Amino acid sequence: WRGCEGAPYSTLVPSDEVTINYRHGLPVITLMLPTRSERCQFTVKPVVTTVGAFLQDVQREDKGIERAEVFATDGSKVSDATLMEVLLMNDFKLIINNTVYSVSPPVKAKLSSEHATEMEDIKSLVHRLFVALHLEDHQIRKERELLQKLDHLKEELLPLEQVKTRIMGSADAKTSRLLWVGLALMSTQGGALAWLTWWVYSWDIMEPVTYFITYGSAMAFYAYFVLTKQDYIYPHAKDRQFLHYFYRKSKKQHFNVERYNKLKDDLAEAEESLRRLRQPLHLRLPIQEISDKD
Repeated sequence: WRGCEGAPYSTLVPSDEVTINYRHGLPVITLMLPTRSERCQFTVKPVVTTVGAFLQDVQREDKGIERAEVFATDGSKVSDATLMEVLLMNDFKLIINNTVYSVSPPVKAKLSSEHATEMEDIKSLVHRLFVALHLEDHQIRKERELLQKLDHLKEELLPLEQVKTRIMGSADAKTSRLLWVGLALMSTQGGALAWLTWWVYSWDIMEPVTYFITYGSAMAFYAYFVLTKQDYIYPHAKDRQFLHYFYRKSKKQHFNVERYNKLKDDLAEAEESLRRLRQPLHLRLPIQEISDKD
């Protein structure tokens, strides 16, 4: 039999050299240690133990083992991340140094519904205990990653924020000037109509003029709606003009608005993730420990 790299193995050992039995619902793997020449039993927890962890336990037990791998019957190598529960469902080959052990796991007897439910509860409990024991380390690692990401995003945003502040100041000044110009024109128009009405002509002559001025203003507002699909509301019109000046100035200053918005969205997402991580509902928040180590 050959492995995944095609290298031949010197010895093929029958399956009885490696036995698997179940004790108290857990599989016990018994095999011969090559250096110590004695049989050793390994009790595994199939729900949480991986193939890599099992092989490491075997190598720790016998320091003379230089190579320990698991292959499927078709010659493909089994990943170290595979759970033992999955591995024990089918036959496999265990390779220790240059010796190949053919292993046939026993078929477990079908459990009763009550026993099966009890076993599922035990598996769920073991999984929750495993998560609880490793949750604090996961929170510390995750919070460090988020803090590093926040620092990196803030460094990238700092020069962009400075450019944006200058552009916003310029756009706001131009928008304010435009508003004052509009007020001045409306005041001038009102004064001119009053002067023409009372000093130059009479109201009978100026009435049609004011009518057409009003009608022309209504046409202008309707044209604004047709072009922008928005009603002419002064705050909205001011914001629209501000954005017009802002984007035109950004193009001149080579300010990448899309990249700035993307960085702001990433920063908000990272801050929200950090806020959720630090919520009181999480178990034993390691904020102080991180601060001390940093």
